[in-house]
Amino acid sequence: MPMTPDRFDELVGDALDLVPEELAAAMDNVVVLVEPRNPEEPDLLGLYEGVALTERTADYAGELPDRITVYRDAVLDVCADEDEVVDEVAITVVHEIAHHFGISEEKLHELGWG
Repeated sequence: MPMTPDRFDELVGDALDLVPEELAAAMDNVVVLVEPRNPEEPDLLGLYEGVALTERTADYAGELPDRITVYRDAVLDVCADEDEVVDEVAITVVHEIAHHFGISEEKLHELGWG
């Protein structure tokens, strides 16, 4: 599915806007990035790297921001049209934000967000 990087970035922003205000306000020290593809796992759609909010202790200070990365080319590879991209970006963003809140991969799959 062809799409400009700017349009894809816009869709990621739109997906972030869908996050309920109370959850968005609770997100702490996290940045959302878009990269073309994960070099180690080229089919990976998204990745959370950091210390989940549920695992942070009083010693958590001065850390670099956690990273949520959405992999544009991998998402576009699995989508046939822009509507599918919109849906997949939203699912990927929610999935990775859930990891920031400490929700496991298994639980996400149980909830249908896997």
